[in-house]
Amino acid sequence: MVHVITERCCNEASCVAVCPVDCIHPRPDEPEYLTAEMLYIDPQACIDCGACVAACPVDAIVADFEDGLPKTFDQFGELNARYYAEGATPPASPLTTRGGKVATSLRVAVVGSGPAAQYAASELLDAGDVSVDMFERLPVPGGLLRYGVAPDHEGTKGVQATFARMRRRPNFRMFLNVEVGVDITAEQLAERYHAVIYAVGARSDRRLGIPGEDLEGSHSATDFVSWYNGHPDFADRSFDLSGERAVVVGNGNVALDVARILAAEPDTLAKTDIADHALEALRSSNIREIVVIGRRGPAEAAFTTPELIDLAAHDDFDVVVDVDSIAAFRALQAEDSLSLSDYKVNVLDQIAAKAAGRDRRVVLKFLASPEEIVGAERVEGVRLSRNELTGDGHSIQPAASGDSEVLDARLVLRAVGYRSDAVEGVPFDAQRGVVPNEDGRVIDPDTGEVVTGAYVAGWIRRGPTGGIGVNKHSALETIDMLLSDHAAGRLRAPVVDAADLAQLLPGHIDAAGARAIEESETTAGAAQARPRVKIVDTRRMLELARPGGSA
Repeated sequence: MVHVITERCCNEASCVAVCPVDCIHPRPDEPEYLTAEMLYIDPQACIDCGACVAACPVDAIVADFEDGLPKTFDQFGELNARYYAEGATPPASPLTTRGGKVATSLRVAVVGSGPAAQYAASELLDAGDVSVDMFERLPVPGGLLRYGVAPDHEGTKGVQATFARMRRRPNFRMFLNVEVGVDITAEQLAERYHAVIYAVGARSDRRLGIPGEDLEGSHSATDFVSWYNGHPDFADRSFDLSGERAVVVGNGNVALDVARILAAEPDTLAKTDIADHALEALRSSNIREIVVIGRRGPAEAAFTTPELIDLAAHDDFDVVVDVDSIAAFRALQAEDSLSLSDYKVNVLDQIAAKAAGRDRRVVLKFLASPEEIVGAERVEGVRLSRNELTGDGHSIQPAASGDSEVLDARLVLRAVGYRSDAVEGVPFDAQRGVVPNEDGRVIDPDTGEVVTGAYVAGWIRRGPTGGIGVNKHSALETIDMLLSDHAAGRLRAPVVDAADLAQLLPGHIDAAGARAIEESETTAGAAQARPRVKIVDTRRMLELARPGGSA
């Protein structure tokens, strides 16, 4: 018997740290880690000790019994084994240990409350005599974990329990409903702390840069995700679900999330924490086909194989695959290839053979580039340029064929990536969408010098790549730099006592207020057999967080 990692894998790598035989890869200290779809257990090296199962925060690891994995996970045993068949196992080496305890007291502000921010805070609190204050623009913490993870992926949110315990630690405070750069300046924070870590993530979207992108009915997938996840800034948005077809441009994991939510039966979604306003709109949706467009071939699709397997496991809808593009890939594929991208195509082949004629369907369309969103006053369709694959099994690339088509649709969602926004008073590289930094230390772009006491972690540091677990290790790397600077005396002592923050920020919500909101949501959820019923109105959140006070 061995163990197998499944589609819930968050890449956090807690399992790596406890494995006694080093059979889980890629590790955070290995080059492949930042781009890996998931972590993999070597079936030849696993000794079935079960340590990884207990360490996994999202219950992603299951036992591979002699009669096979549970049916839902039957492809993950092969996926784990394929990683090692490809020759990906690196030579064993000791894991890097992170350094030391803080010898003198340290006061740190963390801006943001998503995974990178909370991992950074947790690591700091473990370092000794450190106090951490967290600042968040919204009345509730969570960031991407609350407003980015799809509602039907509740297991992925399991790490929230770890963060909830961290937020109860005595040297930790939260200042929610506080926007840095508006309610308090970056300079005021720098005066009150030895160091400030900016971990504000990426809440904007990238654009396609094609005609018709601003027509009514054309939206970013990030807005749509925020809407159905109950983000208060997007609760009043509306999306036209009256047509029978929607087009999603881009085929990463966010695109599959969006397609899955549009295609799922509302009664299935009613068991999740999807926002009530979104559930109501989806109940009356006329959409029956969601076409997910990628400009490259099936092997280069941006979605991960675990997400593809999860999509195909749903009984609410069919998944239809562009078999012509698979045939074109097979014609150029190297013989006896064992790569993970080849395995992705194998999974697509299996999906293509399973369509059952259901009322709703998700179509995975490859080798198509959007040229124009067409329509007079609102979206009527998307003009696509057809591509073809060229090259050989070692280098296969898409190239324009010269052919085009118009795909009728009333709703177009672009899912081509997130983008970070600048924080007032903090250096920002607008072209790359990140704060300029070296190993997490903020750099002044005019002088090239380190900005003393200023750090970044997560997507604002490196761009919007990698999921929850990768953000953990980004945060840990930044904390290493911060603690090293503190030990070397490179940080300035605070010149203002942070005890004045409660008076300086009279509108803030503290940890107790956040718990009051959470308890209200989970209580309402329990009455409906749901994880929670999200509150999407900021005023209502403030009323709950300040009993007897003003909203």
